[in-house]
Formats: sequence, C-alpha cells, structure tokens
Amino acid sequence: MTRMLDEAREAPAAVARLLESGDGDYRDLGAFLRSHPPTEILTLARGSSDHAAQHTAYLVMARLGRLVTSLPMSLVTLHHANLARPGLLVLAFSQSGQSPDLVDPMRYFTQNGATTVALVNDPGSPLAREATRVFPLCAGEEQSVAATKSFIGQLVAGARIVAAWGQDPAFEEGLTQLPGALERAVRADWSMGVDALMGVDRLFILGRGTGLAIAQEAALKLEETCGIQASAFSGAEVRHGPMAMVDAGFPLLVFAPRGPAQAGLIAQAQDLKAQGARVLLAAPPEVPGVALPLIPGPHPELDTVTAIQSFYPMVEALSRRRGYDPDHPPHLSKVTKTR
Repeated sequence: MTRMLDEAREAPAAVARLLESGDGDYRDLGAFLRSHPPTEILTLARGSSDHAAQHTAYLVMARLGRLVTSLPMSLVTLHHANLARPGLLVLAFSQSGQSPDLVDPMRYFTQNGATTVALVNDPGSPLAREATRVFPLCAGEEQSVAATKSFIGQLVAGARIVAAWGQDPAFEEGLTQLPGALERAVRADWSMGVDALMGVDRLFILGRGTGLAIAQEAALKLEETCGIQASAFSGAEVRHGPMAMVDAGFPLLVFAPRGPAQAGLIAQAQDLKAQGARVLLAAPPEVPGVALPLIPGPHPELDTVTAIQSFYPMVEALSRRRGYDPDHPPHLSKVTKTR
C-alpha cells in the first residue's frame, strides 16, 4: 500500500469537507464578480495545479463567456513586465502555496489593486497571505509527491467558483452530489489499463474541452510515477503532425466524458483502432468499445472529476507493477520552488 493510493482514496471525503465549508465565501465572491465584472482574468499555476487551472478556465469561458489567460510567471518574476490593469481577476492554484514564482506575482497583482484568489491546500501558506480571497482545498496533509486528492480538490473548488458566479442551480446541485460519485469512481475497475500499459515506453493521451486538462494531468502522472513518455493532445490537434507517429500497435488513451466533444472522440478512437493503434477508451460504460469505465458525474461537466479519480488508482498500480515507487519518483520533491 502506498501513500499515493491512500490519498487518492481519501479524495471523496476531502471533497465532502470542501463542499461543507466556505459556502458564504463562494457566494460572496460570485456576487462580487457579477456586480464588478472583471476586465481580464489570469490564472497562476504550475504542474498539476496548472491542469486544474486550465479546467477552471475552460468552464469560465464555456459557461460564462469570459476570456481567461494562463500567465507565464516569468513575465513578472524575471521580466518585471507591467501587467497590472484595473478590474483584473487573478486565480492562483497551488497545493503547498510556497513556490516563489506563484507568491511573487500574487503579491504584485494584489499590491496593484487586482482581485486575487488563492485556491490552496494550506490556507496559512505564503501564497494565501498574498491573496485578497482564499479558498482552502480541505484535502488534509498530502505526503506522496504525486498529488491526487489536492488536485481533485482544485477541480472542485474551481467549479464551485464558476457555479457561484453563474448562479446555475443544476451545476450547484451536481457539485453537492459529487462525493458519492467519486466513491463509485475510486472503485471502478481500470485494471485493463495496467495490463495494456505495462510494457509501453510512450503513448498519446487525447481529450477535448475540460477533458484536455485531465489528459494533461494523466500524462504528467504517467511520466513521474511510471517512467512512460506521455504526450497529451486535443483530439483535434493530434491530426496536425503527431498522427504521423501512430503506427501499428501505438498505444493511446482517449478520455471521452459526456458533452459536445464526446461523439468526435469516440469516432476518433474507432478510427485509430482501425489503423492498428492500441486504444484504451475511457468513456461511460454504455459506450461501445469501452476499456476503462468512466463513472458519470452528477452533472455532465463533472465527468472529468470522476474520470481522474478512477485514473489515479490505476496509475498507482501500474507504477508498482513497473517497479517504481509512486510516492517517491526519482529527482522530484513534494514542494517545487522555482522563480
């Protein structure tokens, strides 16, 4: 038993804690954003947290019609660019809240009048202290280098901000039911993925929309815990060059949650199989050809959260089968401090 697996299994309870706390803070932020619409929106994040930031950004753009930009932190920390603007909203995602390349830009934007929001597991961290509003992830201590429950907490906290901002009762109700769906997802049988990926050294992972953020997170976890060179692509972008690498037996993992992109991803998975690729399709159980059963979320746009919940135990088992220690990947530490 590893800490990574324990912590992945703790995610449903952590999400329940998150959803039971801070209701007034989320509603207050939502009301503020409706009465003071931001002129621009930036996300600040690195690594897994940046995948969560992209997930939230996509929800903001798709559901609320607001453009969101991911900020290269070096613009502030190295180039000292003058980026402060009236009405700016900054959303920072972090597990530890300690990296200077997040803390320094947050301080800069707060001091220059931006609304700065930290979604962070440690509410007493340096990042939280520099923010005007703090939303704890409530994940508890996370010891494994490979983040699991804190990443899922970031997805949920970001979705909760979007729900409060947009005042969508169906989406808000779906969030309240998410812990139960995650309990089912963590027990889903994804063992076929372990067997299929045991001997591979590279693969592509496909997704679209919010599913692309999940594909990117899955690729990172396969690299850091299993030593597999994994590249995440949009199902649309993979045909612009990377498809030239897909020959007979080439492995691909395709995330096809419910939503407008699902039909195209399923058709693409079928096409790839027809040309000889080894395709692992993660989709709801009723979809023909499913290898990895995706437990539906309480709302279609929460399928991505249940998908990554099922993925984590699978990649942990794959790591151990390949002789790795997923809690202590080589050359990595739990807290990464960069500038």
